[in-house]
Amino acid sequence: MKSVIIASLVASAAAFAPAQVGRASTSVALDISGQIGAQAPLGAFDPLGIMKDADQEKFDTWREIEIVHGRVAMLAVSGYLTTYAGVRFPGADDVPAGFAAVNWLMTTDEGHLILPQMWTTFLIATMINRDASEVTGVKPAFPGDYRNGKLDFGWDKLDDKTKARKRSIELNNGRAAQMGILALMTHEAMGNVGAILPLAN
Repeated sequence: MKSVIIASLVASAAAFAPAQVGRASTSVALDISGQIGAQAPLGAFDPLGIMKDADQEKFDTWREIEIVHGRVAMLAVSGYLTTYAGVRFPGADDVPAGFAAVNWLMTTDEGHLILPQMWTTFLIATMINRDASEVTGVKPAFPGDYRNGKLDFGWDKLDDKTKARKRSIELNNGRAAQMGILALMTHEAMGNVGAILPLAN
């Protein structure tokens, strides 16, 4: 669990980097100060120096990692808050809220039946939600673009300014969600999550 949290934080921090003036080499250091995500008040933010002398390929790799972590974190926060509010699927009324559900999965007969289904769903979702350009021949328009020439939902009809705004919104929501799920994990471990989530449980 700690490695997941650290990876999420590193991915968030690595998405920004100040413009670097590097030595001459075969690849030119990328100025990402104008990239989506480098915005006020921090601008290009890379306290760990991960993007130092980065080229476009390295930046795109880390940006894709950040986007995927953000998407997972948004689902995690939504799921946490939904179950904490008492919402359950039929027949799952005895499943506890929060991270106690993980222990329930590991220690109950019902949980042991659900785990293989969860892993199968996860594997299928992972196979579908990825760059399949080698198979489809359709290159992604940007890091994290997993439409693969199949899904659109009107994206191609949007102008460039609207696309940039929507990508920025997703990036910021993902960053907030990564910090949000970390905060929920921390407060649940401290035993005071009820103080920040005064919802009926």
